[in-house]
This record gives sequence, C-alpha cells and structure tokens, in this order.
Amino acid sequence: MQDHLPKQYTLLIISISSPLLLGVYEDDILIEQISSELKTSEILLPSIMKLLKTYNITKIIYTRGPGSYMAIKLTYIMLKTIEITRGIRCFGCSGFTLNGNQPIKAIGNLYFIKEKETIMTKKYEQPVNAPFALPQSIHDLAIDEESTPEYSLPAV
Repeated sequence: MQDHLPKQYTLLIISISSPLLLGVYEDDILIEQISSELKTSEILLPSIMKLLKTYNITKIIYTRGPGSYMAIKLTYIMLKTIEITRGIRCFGCSGFTLNGNQPIKAIGNLYFIKEKETIMTKKYEQPVNAPFALPQSIHDLAIDEESTPEYSLPAV
C-alpha cells in the first residue's frame, strides 16, 4: 500500500482594494474563493484561519502593492506571522498582474500606473473602474522574488 501525502494548496490574497479576495488553488486551479467588502482588519485573519483549518495550505501569495497602504501592511504582518509560526511560505506579486495592468486607486483622484518597470501616480478626472480578479489558474502568475510590501506612496 502506498503512502498518500495530503494534498497541498496555495492561497492567493488580493487585499489592496475592495472587495478583498481570497482564492484557494489545488494544482494551480482555483477551487474556492471568498469575497468581502468588509475592512481588511476585520475579515482577513478570520478568513485565513478558516481556510487553514479546511485546507493543507503550503504556500501563500499576496498582492504586495501598489494599493491601500494600510491593507498591504496588515496583510504582510499577518502573513509573516503565519510564515514564522506555521512554516507556510509567503510570496508576493504585483497588483498589476491581477487587474490587467490597469490603474490602481491611490488616493483621491490619483491612481498608480505602471509604465515599463516604473510605478508612478497619474491623476484621472473620472474614476477608473479596473476591478481585480482571482485567476482561474496561477500556473503562469508572475511571483516576485521579494515578499516584502511594495509601498508606492503618492506625493500629497
């Protein structure tokens, strides 16, 4: 009889805008998703803990920026704590990879944009509707070497 290793899952978290999105992936294919309009500080940790009880999550990927500075900071602190206490590796990815390289809300009518490899802010008179989405597959998702937050703060 062969020993069967438990299935391994990856968790992808998009917390840089509303709604907060969490996706569970088995063999890089999306099998469950959670969406919430609640604040990151209210819903992220309970959602992660529920998913950790349900699935054998061995890898967590999060959008490390640009976007909501507070959400990035909270997410990183929570994930770094989980990495240290549970040994689950944490990786980052750019928010631009999950919204089709569209502008990302910064503050007021300023949005983060990416031109080549440079992130800057640009003013838009009309709100930009560029929602984030959990991909059906993360097989080709560009994961950053760095897991630390990518803070791109606009000049106020």
